[in-house]
Amino acid sequence: MFIGGKSRLVKVGFFFFCKMIIISLILSKRNTKIKKILYFCTLKKINQKYMEDRTAAWREELRKAMKPKERTDIPRAKMNELDAKYRARCYEEVNQGLTEEQALQEAKRCLDCGNPTCIEGCPVSIKIPDFIKNIERGEFLEAAKVLKLTSALPAVCGRVCPQEKQCEEKCIHHKMKKEPVAIGYLERFAADYSIRHSGLDQNKGFRQNDGIKSNGIKVAAIGSGPAGLAFAGDMAKLGYDVTVFEALHEIGGVLKYGIPEFRLPNEIVDVEIRNLEKMGVKFETNCIVGKTISFDELKAEGFAGFFVASGAGLPRFMNIKGENLIGVMSANEYLTRINLMGAVRDKDSDTPVLRGKNVAIIGGGNTAMDGVRTALRMGAERAIIVYRRSEEEMPARVEEIKHAKEEGVEFMNLHNPIEYIGDEKGRVKQMILQKMELGEPDASGRRSPVEIPGATETIDVDVVVVAVGVSPNPLISQSVKGLETSKWGTIVVNDDLQTAIPTIFAGGDIVRGGATVILAMGDGRKAAAAMDTKLKK
Repeated sequence: MFIGGKSRLVKVGFFFFCKMIIISLILSKRNTKIKKILYFCTLKKINQKYMEDRTAAWREELRKAMKPKERTDIPRAKMNELDAKYRARCYEEVNQGLTEEQALQEAKRCLDCGNPTCIEGCPVSIKIPDFIKNIERGEFLEAAKVLKLTSALPAVCGRVCPQEKQCEEKCIHHKMKKEPVAIGYLERFAADYSIRHSGLDQNKGFRQNDGIKSNGIKVAAIGSGPAGLAFAGDMAKLGYDVTVFEALHEIGGVLKYGIPEFRLPNEIVDVEIRNLEKMGVKFETNCIVGKTISFDELKAEGFAGFFVASGAGLPRFMNIKGENLIGVMSANEYLTRINLMGAVRDKDSDTPVLRGKNVAIIGGGNTAMDGVRTALRMGAERAIIVYRRSEEEMPARVEEIKHAKEEGVEFMNLHNPIEYIGDEKGRVKQMILQKMELGEPDASGRRSPVEIPGATETIDVDVVVVAVGVSPNPLISQSVKGLETSKWGTIVVNDDLQTAIPTIFAGGDIVRGGATVILAMGDGRKAAAAMDTKLKK
């Protein structure tokens, strides 16, 4: 029998949004003493509100139902996955999600801590114990509502966010030498459940026709990736007239062109986008702000504030001999052609992409794993990761490395390409690799790779995909006078994510130079709170 009762979620969401606004105020330099007082008063109210929720009768009844040791003794749920041999040649989603029984059992592992440190690890401050305890009592739709209070894309984040380095890393289970609660699995479960049950309007209470009074102020998001979508969602909830401008023909940014469907199905992204449309957010595709339309023209149309979330889509190369050979390309190009344009996958697509028998991906991050696993699905007989450090230093998620190995990917760690060799037609046929060893840690804390003198190896390749990082596209910074940029090309912002031009804010990869989906979303929410404060003055 499920423990009933509905919590006042919209009010809780208001408190959390106030927290975002106050944080943005305190971080600015003006009226510091007043803002500190406001901050601590509001934070106290938020904590009191959380404690009220935690002391609700149904929560107390759940905690009494099991002893803490009984909860921590429950083994962590294992994600249901497609068979490796089968999935390596198709685009079906690898992770299949938890069953209801698994989710109910996993939710019992949460101790409903009085001081939930897991929330500290979440860039968008999801009330993690609240949604998990709703799952435990069988109120799956209520759990989804809790997620939607602070996350614009819960079904996305439940799939691609590195919870093991964020919320789950802060889980109290670690102190007891136990595996953390599978927060990411449960987030995906609740979000997917709400999608499957179409009777739930995930944005009830947040749409413009659900009691949110439009203030008539027009604001724009430049880019429809996670930062832009999070910003748009929060501004719509506040009553703003929001338009998102996207340069490509599809909404979603890196969620569509960068992440393969075997990891994040497009239909999941589309559901989240439709939810934003129900809230009144408008989308303009095939529109390059700075080329198709200028900021001055947008101002003339009545836009009062701008959030630049155009990402970092400019690929980096290594500047080594043979890099211009046919068959050597960036991960951005390779994945965009396949993921967004449907090359090979879609029989009606006229977008070409080179396919090879021996495909090498240079890099050790999530993009490299996406590239090498895509190569397998494109028919590669040998798909290789070439990485200059050891596996321990790889920035990719442990789960992605595991999946790649299961699917047959080869790993050539402690190797670095120094030259590509072409055939008589100018296509790459071989790659010379420098063998490396690890030296002292660098600024990132990872041990620096050092060349082993005279130790090289030559291997056959017919496609090479370079995934060693990206840089921000300079289009917007070059088209707007007064925007300050760093030596890396990122837009310089203050603690409120405000640029040198007061009406323009920026966040996500255009500021960070490369980050996770959830960090970009956090930037979008923070910028929304700060812009709202500015526009109401």
